[in-house]
Amino acid sequence: MTAPFFRIALILGLLSAIGPFAIDMYLPALPSIGQDLHADNSVTQLTLLAFFISFALAQLVYGPLSDMWGRKLPLYLGIGLFAVASIGCALSTDIETLIAFRFVQGIGGAAGMVIPRAIVRDMHTGVQAARLMSLLMLVFSISPILAPLTGSAVIEFYGWRGVFWAVMIAAFIGLVLLATQLEETRSTKERSGSGLRSAMAAYRLLLTDRNFLTLTFIGGLGISSFLVYLANSPFVLIQHYGLTPTQYSFAFSINAVSFFTVSQATGWLGERFGLVRVMRIAVSAFALAMVVMAVVMASGFNHLPVLATFLFIGYGFLGLVIPTSAVLALEDHGEIAGTASSLMGTLHFVIAAVAMVISSIFFDGTAVPMAAGIALCAFSAFVLTQATIGRRAAVAAAE
Repeated sequence: MTAPFFRIALILGLLSAIGPFAIDMYLPALPSIGQDLHADNSVTQLTLLAFFISFALAQLVYGPLSDMWGRKLPLYLGIGLFAVASIGCALSTDIETLIAFRFVQGIGGAAGMVIPRAIVRDMHTGVQAARLMSLLMLVFSISPILAPLTGSAVIEFYGWRGVFWAVMIAAFIGLVLLATQLEETRSTKERSGSGLRSAMAAYRLLLTDRNFLTLTFIGGLGISSFLVYLANSPFVLIQHYGLTPTQYSFAFSINAVSFFTVSQATGWLGERFGLVRVMRIAVSAFALAMVVMAVVMASGFNHLPVLATFLFIGYGFLGLVIPTSAVLALEDHGEIAGTASSLMGTLHFVIAAVAMVISSIFFDGTAVPMAAGIALCAFSAFVLTQATIGRRAAVAAAE
């Protein structure tokens, strides 16, 4: 692979990570935010949920805009809005204001989630797209590794408000990279046929494309399993297991290491065995690890090392599921890659938001409800894969 290939992956990964950085970096601060702003745990979690809701819904807008205006202009608008909202978060004096600015912050951050995937599809398809997507995710995965650790350090010296000043700086760095290092990948000719009517037609096409929806839901359920962990883990690991914010950051980062390390094998495995087969096997192993984890935890072996071991194994296999499902879903939709990426991202985070709400209802401060929620997402992905992708693969093999 050439140096420009890695350079593009680095830039797209950093742009994709800006929004999630605003999640992962402040996770260690959730308990202290609640104490400082006099809000209980359930209300404090709304700062996370508000971000996810707007993050999901705004993606529906950025994709069509990127098809109509090109990839770069919507990125400028989104990241700029994210930076402004970050300032508002840092200056918030009550939980309601923080929730409101987190909602706006999610609107801005959504641009970095949608458009880089469309750029990947602009440039490559098949195994090459999987290679670039997995490299992008390598950079993207720096967020859940470094962000909690960085957040802990920032919180230690500057309090939780310092986290939002830090993500504002990250957004400005993203704008500089966008302006100086990334070329437009959607030509004026390609944009000429894009408009509101074509966007609506594209959404209708995608919503009737069973293959696209199946792959999107499989990826969404996988992402949901991680976001259920993300929403509950600060309270479970810090308040239930007694970890310090710094120890929590290390524990959280270990899962990200597993995820991105295994994800780098996507291109090689896809070339050797085919992307569909890789995804089917990875989903099965992911579901097995998470379901066994939930059963073991519920039976009374709910110690932190047990939880950490199963999560490390399960999220490693998830590192194969996410890039393969995304590449396969976008494979047949190059002309509307931005819109397809938008709908994929929105559905991913709508599924995740529902999973997070359900898990919060049953949350009791221990690890068991969290483990059950993760396992339910993983098992649902397995059932959907076997009922659709697995059945089609079996029919194709028989022929």
